[in-house]
Amino acid sequence: MDGSGGVEVPVTVFSDLAAEAPVPARGILSQTLSKEGGVDLVLFAFAAGEQLSEHTSARPAIIHVLAGEGDVTVGPDAHRAGPGFWVRMPAATPHSVVAGTGLVMALYLLPREAMEPA
Repeated sequence: MDGSGGVEVPVTVFSDLAAEAPVPARGILSQTLSKEGGVDLVLFAFAAGEQLSEHTSARPAIIHVLAGEGDVTVGPDAHRAGPGFWVRMPAATPHSVVAGTGLVMALYLLPREAMEPA
């Protein structure tokens, strides 16, 4: 127990998050690594040239590029993205990803209320 009457959430550690998603020879691989406290962590690994066409999410989200290079479009703005690129966006924001090289990114899906106006 955590002292507040709730159940303790286990500690999760990844010493090298990018290594959890090896880049495939072709296609896109995704895997959910964590679903705790209303936050989902999904790792994506793209072969060079692969893309996620424009789409939206029902939840606020964070994209964090861990390895490789590509282009990330968020709303009307295109960004060249490499290791360390980070963007947080509200729910329903159109976005797309194109991998220029093998690309690994973490996607954090946040609770719906995480970015709602007060």
